[in-house]
Amino acid sequence: MAKRRANTVDPESRALFRAAVADAQPLVNDRIHHEPPAPPPIPRQRERDERAALHETLHGDALLDLHLEGGDEAAWLRPGLPRSVLRDLRRGRWVVQDYLDLHGSNRDEARSAVNQFFSDCGKRGLRCIRIVHGKGLGSPDREPVLKKLVFGWLAQKRETLAFCQAPAAEGGAGAVVVLLQAQK
Repeated sequence: MAKRRANTVDPESRALFRAAVADAQPLVNDRIHHEPPAPPPIPRQRERDERAALHETLHGDALLDLHLEGGDEAAWLRPGLPRSVLRDLRRGRWVVQDYLDLHGSNRDEARSAVNQFFSDCGKRGLRCIRIVHGKGLGSPDREPVLKKLVFGWLAQKRETLAFCQAPAAEGGAGAVVVLLQAQK
């Protein structure tokens, strides 16, 4: 067997071949340009809106005027609804279907828990719920910090039709019973 050596072609043959294929185009371009994927977009406006809403909630004015009827019991009714809705809620004509206990939560944790609870209740089709915000006995100055915040958050939610203080057996001044809009 004869071994071939590389580059044994004479220079004249090589020059003739190169001249014959000088204007040839390659059929396949084997060069691939790899570009890294674009980074995901950053929702800057949404982040600014959320920061502004959080700041307003934590440091803003009172979120709503509560109707104090018959003592210091707070109650709220969405404008345009008949007063009988609130009366029925106070009298316990709606059965509480689930509850959320915010004891031990700070403001941020409580707001997140309330939002998640509302989302879950909407998915489950619940109409009447109770939120236990506490009486503030463990807070500085024994002032119920979460109580006013929860009332404000509830009044801002479009799903909330009415709310009032829970009966004494279900938390009294440390809880609120909420009537939610029916799911469509």
